[in-house]
Amino acid sequence: MSERSARRRADGIDDATTAPPPGADQLSEADAAYLAGLAPATPTAYHRQNPLTKATAATMATLGAFVLGGYVGPLAILVLGVVPGAIVAGLLGRLVRLAALISLPIAVSVALVSVFTRAGETVLFVIGPFDATLEGVDFAAQIIVRLFVIAMALGLFGLTTDPRALVVDLERRGVPPRVAFAAAATLETIPAMIERAQTIQAAQRARGLDTEGSLGARVRGVMPLVGPVILSSLTEVEERSLALEVRAFGRPGRRHLLWTLPDSGRQRLVRWLLVGLFLAVAVGRVSGSLPAPL
Repeated sequence: MSERSARRRADGIDDATTAPPPGADQLSEADAAYLAGLAPATPTAYHRQNPLTKATAATMATLGAFVLGGYVGPLAILVLGVVPGAIVAGLLGRLVRLAALISLPIAVSVALVSVFTRAGETVLFVIGPFDATLEGVDFAAQIIVRLFVIAMALGLFGLTTDPRALVVDLERRGVPPRVAFAAAATLETIPAMIERAQTIQAAQRARGLDTEGSLGARVRGVMPLVGPVILSSLTEVEERSLALEVRAFGRPGRRHLLWTLPDSGRQRLVRWLLVGLFLAVAVGRVSGSLPAPL
């Protein structure tokens, strides 16, 4: 098999079946190495879990934190579900920093609005016409805990799931390629924009733009980044669309994948258990059979 043929099959153009393809034992070493390199790296046991399993865990943790409310429920999800996965993946420190960075702007806004505008009987202090109440502090703290748990759960999914793996797994399950590509593009958007902004910032700093120092200098350094980042993002969208069209992305018919991701009966059981547990909690919360959030 030539390198060109292997690339075409990697793009799902030829009629190959799931990996290993028919005649895999007859491939040359170069072709076999190329096909093996299509699968993303899975350095830890958590990385090796099926993308749907990790997506289900992240979704149930996110919804569960909202439904349970209070402090105990979200913190239990964090300690029993998210943190062990982050430890297994070797990403606990990085994940905590990322979650704190993501949730901090929203947490500050929630704290300011809730503390000074939520009615309550216990007034802690007064600033002009605004009363800071204990009830407002408690409400803001609960929201901040939920935001942090959600950021941790979604961050763990994003850090351990390669977009290519998600696309392949969704297509294997019968999801239309365009929908699968849209899901992967969503995961790639923010990291790609951050990397592009860093590249543009480094180039402008080399040309003498002051992007460090005081807060005012940093704010002024952000404005020259907005235009190039937006324009380069639009250009990349056009280039990606042309590349996909050249590779017959819109070709009708079933796409045959050269590699698949492991999915065991145990993982399927875990997914259904997570969904069932969330539904039970949601029904209990709506019906009032669960105790009030602590």
